[in-house]
Amino acid sequence: MSNSSSTKRTTARNPHHLLAVSDLSTDEIVELLDLTDTFVEVGKRQIPKVPALRGRTVVSLFFEDSTRTRLSFETAAKRLSADTMSFAVSSSSVNKGESVRDTIETIEAMGIDAVVVRHRSSGVPVQISRWTDAAVINAGDGWHQHPTQALLDAYTVRSHLGSLEGRHIAIIGDVRHSRVARSDIEIFTALGAKVTLVAPPTLLPFTTESWDVEVTHDLDSVLGDIDVCYLLRMQRERMDEALVPSMREYSADYGVTMRRAAKMRPETLIMHPGPMNRGIEIASEVAELPNAVITEQVANGVAVRMAVLFMLLGSGRHLSNGQPDVAQGTDDMLDDEASDSDGGSQAGNELDTKGGQR
Repeated sequence: MSNSSSTKRTTARNPHHLLAVSDLSTDEIVELLDLTDTFVEVGKRQIPKVPALRGRTVVSLFFEDSTRTRLSFETAAKRLSADTMSFAVSSSSVNKGESVRDTIETIEAMGIDAVVVRHRSSGVPVQISRWTDAAVINAGDGWHQHPTQALLDAYTVRSHLGSLEGRHIAIIGDVRHSRVARSDIEIFTALGAKVTLVAPPTLLPFTTESWDVEVTHDLDSVLGDIDVCYLLRMQRERMDEALVPSMREYSADYGVTMRRAAKMRPETLIMHPGPMNRGIEIASEVAELPNAVITEQVANGVAVRMAVLFMLLGSGRHLSNGQPDVAQGTDDMLDDEASDSDGGSQAGNELDTKGGQR
């Protein structure tokens, strides 16, 4: 993968699912980000809801604890008027020994259109996509991928900086164990950004040769030259694995304090996928700075996931060479809304007047 726009990805690997950033061509990434603009406007309305997925059913299948991602997907589905089901492992037959495949087949028998999957083991969403005809969206699998987090991160950067082309983004922290880092590296470089990984050697992958990135172990050396400071959550179990001497030493070398924040340009964005460990990778005062956009990332996550669900499930989706025609699909959504009464008609009119057609 290269920073050069002339070598951008031109084809999607899997148009029916979203399992990894690599499932999207560069053009599709841009289309999704453009479509997200429309759904950001929807979220600002008094009644932030459109009937685009009425009659569709979206299941949240989380085998791992989550707050932000699960609630974000469920909110996105409801704002698109889809029916939702939520699966809780703690109260499910999984605790009685039911396999993942049996769980999927049981849920699919109820009639579903999409399943949003999070699992601690890499590759589970890919396997599930082979067992179901429903669209599968990866909400995080092991150290592997978290594509919608990458999309919302790219959208947040774009909304502030206009474009990622030529921007310098530093990803700081535990890159080795981070699915967010892997997905962000793919999407940032696909959109033309320069990416620098900042971490101690023990928290970097064994090799980064397949990534178009630079690597440094000295955080202070890059702070004055970056457009985005992207911090990764430092998990306490890394200390138990002897990957860092102590949390205090890690924070001293790689935590962003007010002293380090002062070395960055005032417009440098400070980002974090959450949940934050205040006082470790980021000082509480830094998280409250005007250029810290961490809560904005959460807000953008709903609109991005609305765009993903609409692209995969929208009743107006048209396929051209296996790729969704987002513009035509949005037009059809508007036609559906215009025929609705009361709130649905009002929503359609508002989306039309705000330039929602793309």
